[in-house]
Amino acid sequence: MEKGVESEREVIITDSPEETERLGEVFAGRLRKGDVVALSGDLGGGKTQFTRGLARGLGISDYYVKSPSFTIVHVYEGGRLPLYHIDLYRMDSTAEVRDLGLEEYVYGNGVCVIEWAERAEELIPEGAVRIRFSYEGESRRRIEIRWGRNDAR
Repeated sequence: MEKGVESEREVIITDSPEETERLGEVFAGRLRKGDVVALSGDLGGGKTQFTRGLARGLGISDYYVKSPSFTIVHVYEGGRLPLYHIDLYRMDSTAEVRDLGLEEYVYGNGVCVIEWAERAEELIPEGAVRIRFSYEGESRRRIEIRWGRNDAR
């Protein structure tokens, strides 16, 4: 895993799905109650793998963590914080997202991770952590992390 800083963004390169999961696991240690993590990037870019690691880092069994594409939301409990995992891949419009009533998760008592966050910009709080996943090769990923708060933990 390579790490660097470009302007105000933290940039990390992972070379395998396992490294992407490990990044999520380490990243979880920086999260607090009420944090929202907005994930964006290409299909297959590593968003769910990162979330699986994040769950493990929160003390939640990662065995059951999978993309909630068909159910929209999965709630995982049993760790130091609950994890609300939202996947907006199948949403076609912001109105459709608005009608889901996801605010209870976004403003809940745990950590909220939103895959395909760009499909619901009005839902994302100003202080959200934004993470973009990009392909750098077959298994290599460029992961850009931008903290929404001024305290880039």
